[in-house]
Amino acid sequence: MEKIAKELPSEPVKLGSALYIERPPVEAKVCQEITKEGCIIRIKSPQKMGKTSLVLRLIEQAIKLNYFTVYIDFLQADEEIFSSNDKFLRWFCANISKQLQLESMINDYWDAEIGSKVNCTFYLGHYILPKIKTPLVLVINELSRIFEYSTVASDFLALLRSWYESARYDSIWRQLRLVLVYSTEVYIRLNINQSPFNVGLSVELPEFTVEQIQELALRHHLDWFGQAGKRYAFELKSLLGGHPYLVRVFLDFLVNNHDIKFEKVLEDAHTMTGIYSHHLRSLLTAVIKHPELVSALKELIYNTKVTFNPIIAYKLESLGLVKLDEFHCTFACELYRKYFTAQNLDQLSVWQFMKKLQQENEDLKKTTNTDEITLLSNRRYFDTALNLLWLMLLDEEAPMSMILLDIDHLKIYNHSYGHKAGDDCLKKVGNVIKKVVSNFSQRGLYQIKVARYSGGEFAILAPGRTVDTTLDIAESIRKQVKDLGIQQTQRVFGLAASVVTVSLGVVCTIPSEDKSPSILMEIARQALHESKNNGRNCTSVRLIN
Repeated sequence: MEKIAKELPSEPVKLGSALYIERPPVEAKVCQEITKEGCIIRIKSPQKMGKTSLVLRLIEQAIKLNYFTVYIDFLQADEEIFSSNDKFLRWFCANISKQLQLESMINDYWDAEIGSKVNCTFYLGHYILPKIKTPLVLVINELSRIFEYSTVASDFLALLRSWYESARYDSIWRQLRLVLVYSTEVYIRLNINQSPFNVGLSVELPEFTVEQIQELALRHHLDWFGQAGKRYAFELKSLLGGHPYLVRVFLDFLVNNHDIKFEKVLEDAHTMTGIYSHHLRSLLTAVIKHPELVSALKELIYNTKVTFNPIIAYKLESLGLVKLDEFHCTFACELYRKYFTAQNLDQLSVWQFMKKLQQENEDLKKTTNTDEITLLSNRRYFDTALNLLWLMLLDEEAPMSMILLDIDHLKIYNHSYGHKAGDDCLKKVGNVIKKVVSNFSQRGLYQIKVARYSGGEFAILAPGRTVDTTLDIAESIRKQVKDLGIQQTQRVFGLAASVVTVSLGVVCTIPSEDKSPSILMEIARQALHESKNNGRNCTSVRLIN
């Protein structure tokens, strides 16, 4: 048998390729849905299930309909893009302008007074959509990446929902057709009326059936005719569960190594000499970096069905390792069960490897999760912690409190003494916060989280603490910072205090399904502004019912 033209299984199936297997009614449904005004299509499946191949065909259909198309891949965004809503939404708008070959008018539409979300909405609704005058299919690939940045994610996802709702009464927004592509469930809390994940058309790509595997084998020019071919397809599905990528790897290997028996390839598939060795090693490396995932897989090896907490379940699903029924997990296919069972995760050598990878991760986290001046956590880490702790407290009806603290007149201090002195001031205030929090952390089940949030702002998350306890923490910090006696240039600028002081906002609530964790930061900032309006060097308190 001659080798067929090489089409790598790891790449999307090319347009017009005979190797694309349709999975009715998926293709027909999305191509029909894209013609509907103001629609949202949500394509969710684990890695390597064929999402990109489907999107290519959806874009092809849109082009046939003379629609404009924009494809934004969040994997292409630099880490710093997600550091703030403003930076992220400017990047988002710039991408759209560039792909449509329109002049960027972002600065003309950006007004700090009305906020980034309104600016972005105006840019699309008053510039982009009127300019093109025809439907725009906007594909957002790897949307899952934004889930790591809870504040940016909550605002952006709510923005998508608002555009969808606007199409009901505003003809300009009926031009927009959104296609959201992601690999796992959303594990951030969203108000049901602000989520784009409960409207529009939801699509999950199914695995290949036995008949589809047999058909794909025939398209690879393999002699899988009749009942004998069906038996091969059945055995392959029993091992691989019909996963498109895994099936393509197997068939691609057979067609280019026709002297090796089907049974031999099947028998060795889960071993380190088998055809999936690279893929399986990459999964092991991904899992072993996270001890909680290792523990979960160990439990799954000894039990056919296990219930995990949502975050662990979603991470395993995103990797394609498990199938979910609610939060009940089973291995996605027999190949993965055999491979991870053979790894014997209890062995010391594996744990040593894990520790090495953990150390490498810790080194990396110092640059991604730690503020380099104060060595406290940074905003990214804090936002993630807020989201996760909110989920944990939902069922406990326990209080969640937050302190937002700002160094009074830090800009004036930097102007007077220089940025090096300003950095030293930040370190000293950070040390006071760490000291006070350390004393209070000894009480309560949950650890208090501290981060330098931005500029002279510090955020303190106090899960399980009442408003009275949190107010005690805030007042202790305020008094001890003043007692540092860091000299401020009072006479030149007429400041209220001759030493550096801080203003604080305290907020407390009971997490619930109808509230988003982002409300804590919003109300804490209001309380902080109240303290500044009251002359600074004081603490204001807000409660959220």
